[in-house]
Amino acid sequence: MLDKKHQMIQQLTREFAVNEIEPCIDYAEEHGEFPDELWEKAARYGFMGCCIPEEYGGQGGDFFSSIIMMEQICRTAVGAASMFMANSLSGMPILKCGTEEQKQKYLRPVAEGKKRCAFALTEPGAGSDTGALSTTARQDGDHFILNGRKTFITLGPTCDWAVVFANVIRDDGKKALTAFIVEADTPGFSRGKREKKLGLHASGTCDLIFDDVRVPKENILGTVGGGWRVAGSGLSAGRINVSSQALGGAQGCLDEAVKYAGERVQFGKPIAKFQNTRFKIAEMDAKIEAGRRLIYSAAQMVDRGEDALLQASRAKYYMSEVANEVAYKCLQIHGGYGYMEGFAIERFYRDLRIMPVYEGTSEVQLMVISSAIMK
Repeated sequence: MLDKKHQMIQQLTREFAVNEIEPCIDYAEEHGEFPDELWEKAARYGFMGCCIPEEYGGQGGDFFSSIIMMEQICRTAVGAASMFMANSLSGMPILKCGTEEQKQKYLRPVAEGKKRCAFALTEPGAGSDTGALSTTARQDGDHFILNGRKTFITLGPTCDWAVVFANVIRDDGKKALTAFIVEADTPGFSRGKREKKLGLHASGTCDLIFDDVRVPKENILGTVGGGWRVAGSGLSAGRINVSSQALGGAQGCLDEAVKYAGERVQFGKPIAKFQNTRFKIAEMDAKIEAGRRLIYSAAQMVDRGEDALLQASRAKYYMSEVANEVAYKCLQIHGGYGYMEGFAIERFYRDLRIMPVYEGTSEVQLMVISSAIMK
């Protein structure tokens, strides 16, 4: 299924995850982010700009490579995904819709691990219903003045800039959804408190607040009124990205369950010898492999330039649900120990619960899939 190049990427990422990410997990869980040194190491390995072209500081790899990387990273720590997913959510729209100046100014430092970016679309009153966005942008000469609030923003506490979506109010009163690149040191830009979450403790999340933030017109991403195109430019990639997070996390759960089942002795023999345990593991393995092939197929469609929206929704829906099923069953195999902090399965169980929620809920994916089938 993987050629030699992708096998090498898989192996290299697996080694990085085990040798570099795993020792930092306890720190990240406690402090809400991975240490800066790990970001720097990831950049040196080329992980931060895997599919960003070389002329913008990246490795020039294909999208499929980034999905393989994400799977292996999340096989060790799902919370580490936030270090790498920013390139998909914020970097890809700039790559596809940005000017040459914007690409050089904002993509390069991200690919080199020097800057962090965020994707700010969701609001307190608007998640999947993006038509209900209330953040506004009013033109004032060569600037636009932004007012509003974004919520649940990954990397919000530490981002250096964000792609922010706001409605420009036209003279006729109609709204024109527009994307802006907003630098975090701009006056009026502030951050809410770090959110306390069920899982993903290693990934910082907070609100971003805009109070008369003046953004120069050259920081418009795309065109005024072209916000839907910018948001959609990374939609399939974002959903496949999250699918690969779920895939890696599910595989990590299964790895832990297989290891534990071989060590845990009950009634005079390892629980791996019991047929019930073996059948559970076999069933989970089959579902994970089915999800892997669906996700890989979707990623390869993106690389071929095909419309991958339907396949991305299939992958996002299926793998998100399977990952939670796998986490539940693997925790059950661990028994009481699986419920205790300090066991990886407890962390996986918490972290994977977000998968059917963010980057489009499972219900939204079912809407996309059913619409494609029924039309």
